[in-house]
Amino acid sequence: MARQPTVPQAPAPPPEPVTTTGGPPPREAGGILTIDLSALYANYRMIAGRVLPGECAAVVKGDAYGCGIDQVTETLARAGCSTFFTANLDEARRVRAKTREAVIYVLNGFSSASSQSFIEIAARPVISSSVELAEWDNFVATSHWSGGGAALHVDTGMNRLGLTVEEAAAVAGRIMLANHGVALLMSHLACADQPNHPLNDRQIRQFRELRSLFRGIPSSLANSSGVFLDSSTYCDMVRPGIALYGGNPSPGRSNPMKPVVELQGRILQVRHVEKGATVGYGATWTAKRDSRIAVIAAGYADGILRQAPTTDGNAQAPREVIVAGKRCRMTGRISMDLMAVDVTDVPVSAVRRDMMATLIGEGLSLDEVAAQAGTISYEVLTSLGQRYHRIWKV
Repeated sequence: MARQPTVPQAPAPPPEPVTTTGGPPPREAGGILTIDLSALYANYRMIAGRVLPGECAAVVKGDAYGCGIDQVTETLARAGCSTFFTANLDEARRVRAKTREAVIYVLNGFSSASSQSFIEIAARPVISSSVELAEWDNFVATSHWSGGGAALHVDTGMNRLGLTVEEAAAVAGRIMLANHGVALLMSHLACADQPNHPLNDRQIRQFRELRSLFRGIPSSLANSSGVFLDSSTYCDMVRPGIALYGGNPSPGRSNPMKPVVELQGRILQVRHVEKGATVGYGATWTAKRDSRIAVIAAGYADGILRQAPTTDGNAQAPREVIVAGKRCRMTGRISMDLMAVDVTDVPVSAVRRDMMATLIGEGLSLDEVAAQAGTISYEVLTSLGQRYHRIWKV
């Protein structure tokens, strides 16, 4: 019997404010990473309400996009989330430790060698090939599996993981006639963040045709950007990821999500640099005037990406941080543990050793930081290192 779309539960009463922390003590850390769990909660509830009567699942892979899988899982479960997607079994194990009743799908799929772990965790694999499907069939038949059905992933245009459309059509009749333990049909949009891309319509139409072959089995297509693309992507379940963590699911338009992450870095030293002197490895930045440079205790080991230019004459938008309420440009190359910022235009009295500069926050959004670094918000979040003092505020 087909599972009916899940209507999100009424949210639990707001908890008493409790702040948890992790990482090195704040006085020893080079920076402070603050994760606003109340914003995460609100982001989930907004998307869940948008897609009713469908279900809103949550993608928590990559340590919940760098935000802490344990704390994020607890918050989302409290917000009414009952289905989680992880990349691997280790992540699934951590989710299960925080929510005993939730459905957990493992995106990296199934192999016979890992079958015992699926039993122990009561996790469900996302089947992405005919080989996996055969191994899953054998596992279900021989193990008397009672942990619920797998998801069947069909590739409608991403050309990454997934059965081909032809393979899915060929097994549809067999799956519908016998109990093959398939509880979800899913695919993944490749260009949902580009509303006018022709592949979107092609994938939506192709997935609609596939759904007709698997009638009665719940389906899922929309990722974060898909949720804000078109209601035709909602199906029975949506799977937001980056939007939950404050990333903009609709590039080029106003971000409907609340910011979740704030990052600060500690100023270790403020130094004078004479006109004509250079800063950093390779001497790639030259002071065009007598300058003051703040050296901050955050580098590429902490997720401040090195490859993006902070050098003379680059055509890209300057990379910035906020010092004493003013935007200041990064100068020279990012080091492993350090970065340099030009604070010449900030009053001398406003910049001092041991104060914090804002690397994400105070109007410098996650997506803007990513754009300045020549990357995407996903990479910025998942690159944030473990040397920050972390605060999860409710």
